[in-house]
Amino acid sequence: QCQGRCQHHPASRTEHEGFGGGNTAWEEEKLSKYQHSETRLLEVLEGVCAPSDFACHQLLERSEEHVEQWWQQQHPDFFQWLCVDKLMLCCPPGTYGPDCRSCAGGPRQPCSGNGRCDGDGTRRGTGLCVCSPGYGGPFCAECGDGYYEASRNKSHLVCAECYQACGRCTGPEDSSCLRCKRGWVLHEHRCIDIDECGTEMAHCRANQYCVNTEGSYECRDCSTACIGCMGAGPARCKKCNKGYWRDGAKCLDVDECASAEEPVCTGVQEVCENTEGSYRCVCAQGHVRRDGQCVEDKPPGMA
Repeated sequence: QCQGRCQHHPASRTEHEGFGGGNTAWEEEKLSKYQHSETRLLEVLEGVCAPSDFACHQLLERSEEHVEQWWQQQHPDFFQWLCVDKLMLCCPPGTYGPDCRSCAGGPRQPCSGNGRCDGDGTRRGTGLCVCSPGYGGPFCAECGDGYYEASRNKSHLVCAECYQACGRCTGPEDSSCLRCKRGWVLHEHRCIDIDECGTEMAHCRANQYCVNTEGSYECRDCSTACIGCMGAGPARCKKCNKGYWRDGAKCLDVDECASAEEPVCTGVQEVCENTEGSYRCVCAQGHVRRDGQCVEDKPPGMA
């Protein structure tokens, strides 16, 4: 809270407010008193916090004595005075922790400008670098996995992305790989996709089949017609599921309603309706099921 509110000099707003032109001698005599007066301090404090910022108002209330001391000392840097030295809530930029120690890489350019220092400007954190995407190393002064040095000088490093399959590379081309990401294998500086399905590296559940993808693979569900399969659809089944029969390479639905020698639905006014892999017994047209029985579709109570 303190860090966000104390960065700007709170007295600058009233420094020249409402006093322009006129008698110079009078201004020098009168304004010098106003410049360091309690009246001006109150005007300054009125504009420090937004009306709805309760945390800021609470901080200011707790710090009233320090603020008055700051005002009497001819306005030293407010952030350093209040937040760093007196309240000890913050640290100068580029430092961290209870003792405001230097961040990794030094306080002038923490993390080489390619990441953020954990706890930067606060009394917390580890001071270690959290590198931006593409950068690595303890000071973020190296390119991370999958990136290469596009340019570098004494103070600046630019890392650019390798070809998608490369884990390390010397340039952006697919022929500049030094190491491959998982799922690819290096061959003459190029990364070739591994077919996990063809090399039995894939692990799919029963009743699933394997589909190779760039750098990986997917497991997809077999057709409902299959018990085990080698691909999509009812023509790639290893065995036909219950309710299906094999016709050449394909597993076709059994029409239980037509193939049975005797009626499969034996209830009064019941008829058989075929479904994929099975069947169901429904009421004949003009009838509805009530209490488990098929009755004529008339409102209850009518003869």
